[in-house]
Amino acid sequence: MIGLFLLVMSACILGLIFWKTSEARRITLQRAEVDIRNLTHSLGQHTLNTFRAVDVATTGMADLLRYQKPLVDRFNTYLTSTVRDLPQLSEIGVLGPEGNWIYASPQMPADTNADRPYFTAHRDNPDLALRISGPFVSQLSKKPVIILTKRITTQDGNFGGVIVASIDCDFFASFYKSFNLGTQGSVSLLSPDGIVLGHSQSRDLGRDLSRTDLFRTRLKESPTGYYKIVSPFDGITKYFGYEQIPGYRLTSTVAQPEGELLTSWRGDLHSDLIIAAALFCLVCFMATLLSIQFEHRHKIETSLRDREQRYRLLADNIADIVIRLDRYGNMLFVSQSVETVLGWSPEALIGKSCFEMVEPGDVESVRLATAKLVETNQTQTLHFRTYRSDRSTCWVEIVFKLTQAADNPKHVEIVGVLRDITERKAMEDELTAVNARLAELATTDGLTGLANRRYLDGFLRREFAGSEHISVLLFDIDHFKGFNDRLGHQAGDECLKAVAQVIAGATHTATFLSARYGGEEFAIVLPGIAEQHAFIIAESVRMKVRALNITNPAASRGIVSVSAGVASKTAQMQGEADLVAEADRALYRAKRLGRDRSIVASMIDVHFTEASLVPSLHSDKIKTAG
Repeated sequence: MIGLFLLVMSACILGLIFWKTSEARRITLQRAEVDIRNLTHSLGQHTLNTFRAVDVATTGMADLLRYQKPLVDRFNTYLTSTVRDLPQLSEIGVLGPEGNWIYASPQMPADTNADRPYFTAHRDNPDLALRISGPFVSQLSKKPVIILTKRITTQDGNFGGVIVASIDCDFFASFYKSFNLGTQGSVSLLSPDGIVLGHSQSRDLGRDLSRTDLFRTRLKESPTGYYKIVSPFDGITKYFGYEQIPGYRLTSTVAQPEGELLTSWRGDLHSDLIIAAALFCLVCFMATLLSIQFEHRHKIETSLRDREQRYRLLADNIADIVIRLDRYGNMLFVSQSVETVLGWSPEALIGKSCFEMVEPGDVESVRLATAKLVETNQTQTLHFRTYRSDRSTCWVEIVFKLTQAADNPKHVEIVGVLRDITERKAMEDELTAVNARLAELATTDGLTGLANRRYLDGFLRREFAGSEHISVLLFDIDHFKGFNDRLGHQAGDECLKAVAQVIAGATHTATFLSARYGGEEFAIVLPGIAEQHAFIIAESVRMKVRALNITNPAASRGIVSVSAGVASKTAQMQGEADLVAEADRALYRAKRLGRDRSIVASMIDVHFTEASLVPSLHSDKIKTAG
């Protein structure tokens, strides 16, 4: 059972963790897809706006040059302002029909571009659309650029030249690097024929990707998409999103490694694994507890079986009494065993009310128990006292129930099984008495019969916290060591008992406590008693001890006496320990002053000499005590 429990709980924990982690991974990748698609679309819009602005500007220039031939300086200034207004442009110029530069910004190149592919393409093709090519290394900046060109057509429809604009590839690279895609994520801008025009890593510019799955199948199926690829740049498996830019057939792409997308998921997985490990440890702990419990239960069951065998021997010889009653408690049947158990013959009991056999003090409880029976599936167990044939009483236990439902009183009967439990009841009472005695011994000093130190500490702690006024008396038997040395420990024990009786007599109310503090020291706790009355009690005890007239060879007066220290609660005391410490200090002063006297703690620090202090304590107040 424990193994099955451990297996099932472990499977549940692992199943839950597996489901949670797989679901979290799916959601993480799903969010990543949405983020990559959104970023790809945003980059596509950025690229579209970038090229459309140049397209609009060059279209206006082509219309102007179709009908006019501006002055070189004036038109070059216009080109310069255009470059300034369009930050994506690095340079712009106009090639004549022969391929030579007729306008340019920022400066006029000296060479001819008649052999460039874009020039020949515009010369041989009347299409007026913006043509994008590259990347090429600029002759002026020596940096890779994307070339944007537009055909100029004269009024008669002939070829009139080409407007040439360039965008630094770094323009896109700088923009792409502003996105936090991790160390291995990348953004690309691809030409219609698969050439890398822009990339977050400039070293990959100009790479031909026309043979990749993107250009072979994906773009033909859909202008936007998202799928998993092995990057042609670094060979890492990545999630890849793309979107083709309408009008220019450029493609923006975003690629991000699966490992970086799942970084947060892995952090959550680590936390989940820690939780799973904690749960598994908890399950193992519970399984261990169950194992211990089952082992304990097995031992108990074995013990109960042994006891049952012994009890069965008794049951074979001592039968229980079976009785049947009507709803009013009249006995209809009594088994023969009643004669053995109670000494009655069955015939003598049949027809009598069962309540006649119940001791008067238990009749009400029996009536209440029978009144609770309303259904046949109910049972009641009850202990009560009954009479034997010799009129002695004994305790019995009865288990009884209805023979049918109570909705038909004419046919309702009560069946009961009754057994003698007098011996068991006596044992229970004895056990209760023993427990009470043990509880008493746990809080009582065995020699003197006073409360012991542990009970004293608890009592003092409670009363100190709950009483506004409380006093403590500490007593010490003078020269008790010498008493023991001269007369022996047996005499010392008798002396302790005698002094304890005197101290116990001082605590005549239930609110006071007398206790043995330790060795020959005793204590009295007086809740609600102020210092002056506490001193009177201390003096009374001291005088009564002297009145015992117990011989003490070690004492100067020749009889047993006690010294007492008295202290009462003050506002400066933090706890009961301070109160006891003050009483102990007073007791110490009493012993220093010659013993056989009572000293009040509050008077120790009064600025009187010890010689003047002693008479005040042993004359005026002793008279008061007397």
